[in-house]
Amino acid sequence: MASKERPVCQIFSFQDCKTSPDPVFELPAQCLVPTPAPIVVDNGSFQTRAGWAARGPDFASPRLLFRSVAARSRGAARSETQIGNDIPNLEPLRWLLKSQFDRNVVVNFEIQELIFDYVFTHLGVSSEGSIEHPIVLTEAPCNLLHCRQMMSELLFECYHVPHVSYGVDGLYSFYHNNAQRSIHPAHTGIVLSSGYHCSHILPVINGRLDAMNCKRVNVAGSQAASYLQRLLQLKYPGHLAAITLSRMEELLHEHSYTAVDYYEELEKWRSPEFYEREVHRMQLPFSGKVPGGCVSVEERQERRAQQLRRLQEINARRREEKLQQDQERLDRLMAVQELLDDGLLDQFHKSLVQLNMDSAEELQSYINKLQLAVDQGRQKLLHSDGAEGKIEVSELEQPMDEADGVALMDPDFPEDTLPEKPANVVQPMFNMAEYHQLFVGTERLRCPEILFQPSLTGEDQMGLMETLQYVLARYTPEQQEALVSNVFLTGGNMQYPGMRERVERELLAMRPFQSHFKVTMALQPALDAWYGARQWALEHPPAAAAEGWISRQDYEEKGGEYLSEHSASNVFIPMKLAKPARPTEPSITTQTSAASSANISMVTSALTPSCAAVGSEVSVGTS
Repeated sequence: MASKERPVCQIFSFQDCKTSPDPVFELPAQCLVPTPAPIVVDNGSFQTRAGWAARGPDFASPRLLFRSVAARSRGAARSETQIGNDIPNLEPLRWLLKSQFDRNVVVNFEIQELIFDYVFTHLGVSSEGSIEHPIVLTEAPCNLLHCRQMMSELLFECYHVPHVSYGVDGLYSFYHNNAQRSIHPAHTGIVLSSGYHCSHILPVINGRLDAMNCKRVNVAGSQAASYLQRLLQLKYPGHLAAITLSRMEELLHEHSYTAVDYYEELEKWRSPEFYEREVHRMQLPFSGKVPGGCVSVEERQERRAQQLRRLQEINARRREEKLQQDQERLDRLMAVQELLDDGLLDQFHKSLVQLNMDSAEELQSYINKLQLAVDQGRQKLLHSDGAEGKIEVSELEQPMDEADGVALMDPDFPEDTLPEKPANVVQPMFNMAEYHQLFVGTERLRCPEILFQPSLTGEDQMGLMETLQYVLARYTPEQQEALVSNVFLTGGNMQYPGMRERVERELLAMRPFQSHFKVTMALQPALDAWYGARQWALEHPPAAAAEGWISRQDYEEKGGEYLSEHSASNVFIPMKLAKPARPTEPSITTQTSAASSANISMVTSALTPSCAAVGSEVSVGTS
């Protein structure tokens, strides 16, 4: 009965949402008194979220959410760069878009500086002199020391911030949700985080990240969107331009789902009834006008008259321009002719050379021809109303419709060569709406499946659950039990329906018989990282030598790669490169002379006394 109540087919339209520019907020007074409130920035590879770590309902959610992209034309000024929501539609500027990320690591710090400028300006903070507010910033798991050093250098040297704290977005979300569930602070569990460019498996032991066993899978939302785009472009080669990356991301977010059993679900799609019930027909925008459709005689004649009037105006304007040019050239030639009449032969010959003419007869011939052309042009302008005769095809300035092009090529073309069909005759019409529909069937589950089977896209690496099994195998059975008792899913790419059930099924298959595990999904997988960073900043206010905060003094003393660890941060492993001790100059001379003397003495021991004397002189000269 339930299946009969559902519609036979489901037709959806693409939203094609266009963003509007973010407003510039005023700096709230609560963020300045008694101390400057921290600014929380979730620096995601897909979306940037920024807001205040202050108490109150007005600061409970991020104020800015925008795509982490910038667009600037080649040669344009820095002030002309468009950031995030300043770009209403990404597709026309897709080839100009730049991001600060390479996968999930910040490498383009020029774009990162533009992102920071955008954030500070729209939050109402003036970044001219210095930023008085501490910064809480997310970074990639096991972030490179060089990337952190460049980020600290940007924040401390360019913006002069007082304190900076770095944390991992997946861990912020993990601790925020554990606090919501009233779990004791010494958390133990494993975080499965999947974002836009890559996915991570982050084991947490007794409240600290086990960085030695973290793993990254280079498959996430961007690969799924590209895969879906390739599938639909191969399926519908007539709509290549309409199958854009932005629409594919909308398809993933709104119409895709994760199959609990992938192959069993594919078998269901073999049924025609199941296909008709579950397929999503995505309606592309189209024009209702059919080329070559039925047009009445009156409409065709009116359209022809309008285009004839337009072409007459174009011809009249061109005649006026040509007449003006001929008149100006005739005036110049007449001025040269007057030099000859006045007897100024030197100037006359110089003017002839400039005009690339050889004699006065040639000049007179040009003057006569131009005079005739000017007179004819004036006559044509006077009789332009009656000269509606023939219109040359080469004078067409704008393209015409296909239905009218043949008639306009020759004004004498008979309009009624083909018999008109009566209006009451029913003619078969081409269904344009159905032609512009994308039937999205198995693609709804095939694209999210690459998270578990990257081989579908040709990637030679393990899937997410296979990597999880590899990570768990590195722990003792007791630690494995503790980790799987709190499996946490977070990240924007984990929001597919059925994701939690799929992970539970995979864990049931890989874990021992009758073992226990628990899988939890974040309350808001895409935003909980920002909420967790805000909660951490409220519980740990910045201060001198405070846990998790890097002051400017720490930056100057310990270097830009320094990290103050806390419950949601990476593990700081400094790289101590042993520089070889550079000996002083005298010691080098002494060693060289000693080595030279030893070598020379070994050679001179087998030589004659005269050669030994020469060797001794060389030894003395070397020392």
